[in-house]
Amino acid sequence: MILITGGTGAMGSVLVKKLAQNGKRIRVFCLKDDKFVSRIKDYVYDIKYGDISCKEDVSNICENVKIVYHLAAIIISKNENLFEKINVNGTKNIVEEAKKSNVTHFIHVSSASVVYPVPTPYSLSKIKAEEIVKKSGLNYTILRPTLVYGENGGLEFDIYLDYLKKFPFVPFIGKGNAIKRPVYVEDVIDGLYAVCDNLKTFGKIYNLSGGEPISMMNFTKLCLRLLGIPNKPIICIPVFLCKVIAKIMKLFMDDPPLKWQTIAGIITDANLDPSEAALDLGYKPKNVSLQLSKVFPRKSQ
Repeated sequence: MILITGGTGAMGSVLVKKLAQNGKRIRVFCLKDDKFVSRIKDYVYDIKYGDISCKEDVSNICENVKIVYHLAAIIISKNENLFEKINVNGTKNIVEEAKKSNVTHFIHVSSASVVYPVPTPYSLSKIKAEEIVKKSGLNYTILRPTLVYGENGGLEFDIYLDYLKKFPFVPFIGKGNAIKRPVYVEDVIDGLYAVCDNLKTFGKIYNLSGGEPISMMNFTKLCLRLLGIPNKPIICIPVFLCKVIAKIMKLFMDDPPLKWQTIAGIITDANLDPSEAALDLGYKPKNVSLQLSKVFPRKSQ
């Protein structure tokens, strides 16, 4: 039995299908009102509902489970306390249940943001979650995907596309020099699958990043072209000014449209090297310059 938290998401649902199609019995843990359960209901052994931050809800969730894929996390929220509640406390709860049930392999999906030189509330929560897993005493593997894109998501990718379409011009944070490695969802899933019960991966951290680096500006221009608006003007706004605006907005708005996490995501390199994953897992990610066009036009969510 394999438990997958966050198994209804853009990445989790693809993982569920791949594991099930290869003969694995899957249990998914998700929220009671999860509108994406339909994505996975035909592939799973059972579905458990609840809040990962609630100990009662996760009690005995790992019963008869040998492998855990922990994907559930809050990535974007107007309430910064949720990062600690879900990403940190939720991870602690799942780890404790995994230990209680003698899980043989705990696979934790983290984030490229843990290497940011200046942290965000989200990246700090993922750093803490990684430490919980490392100190758990479980056989663990930690995976750090970069920006995930696919036919049905992911979340940050679709939010960015919506932003690019929103205004008559693109208000761009900084000059776009940050180097990224966007990664195709199926490549991430191949990496996740290769880790499953693989003794070579115990105690290791792998970067599941894309096949080629690309600047944030060039990635933005590529997205605009694929959206059918290649000539939309891009107006670069100095980073210091964006930081000032974000601080002022935070003072007066409950959910400001510009946050430090957004700024950091645009201006910080996420050029994570996938070579160790390639060596241990046979990981062969595709190049975004060739693959991105294949997820357009976008499917309805």
